[in-house]
Amino acid sequence: MEFLFDEIIRTAAPGYELIAVEAAVANFPTQDALWQEIELAASEIRRTYAMEQIRHRPAIAATRDVYKALGKEPNRYRPSAEALCRRIVKGLELYRSTALVDLVNLLSLRSGHSIGAFDADSISGEVLTLGAGRDGEPYAAIGRGELNIAGLPVWRDSIGGIGTPTSDNERTKISSDTRRLLMTVNIYGQGDMPDGDFEQLLRRLLAGYASATEISIRKLHIK
Repeated sequence: MEFLFDEIIRTAAPGYELIAVEAAVANFPTQDALWQEIELAASEIRRTYAMEQIRHRPAIAATRDVYKALGKEPNRYRPSAEALCRRIVKGLELYRSTALVDLVNLLSLRSGHSIGAFDADSISGEVLTLGAGRDGEPYAAIGRGELNIAGLPVWRDSIGGIGTPTSDNERTKISSDTRRLLMTVNIYGQGDMPDGDFEQLLRRLLAGYASATEISIRKLHIK
């Protein structure tokens, strides 16, 4: 997969970095061991952050800043990592899903980054471009219906938008049939984990819980 960046993103997020992950996978129901890791991360979030502190986590704050630079109100369209942490601090239960969905959530909890995860076989074409959502642009968010993505950073394939930091798209979402994974770790600012630790955790989770092989990890910078 090739990754391109529109000028509007270069201006709004000049320090943006992408960790692009591709792998052959199997998507099982979430194992108890993975769920225990998620519950441990959630308990640490509850102990560490009051509700008003969540938006100040470095990676979350940086993502919110890009929303503002693009004209989007981050309190109405929260980045997924922020929304997940807020749910935890509110004391609400997390939804147990499949291994790929839940390991991505765990990575978001640990790092603060909003991470896109896609069924690579559902993506149209071999190029993804990061730009900004347009007024009236159709976008079927997972579990939310039509989402107003105007002013949100959005990854597009040859058909249209597939991922924003607020929600991925129904068309390219991960399912139990997913056999090829594409993951976009959107780094708008420094996360809570050093890059080396993040990659080590990423590889362990993919291999341990999704039987991943042929794992490719590339780090790309806006040029």
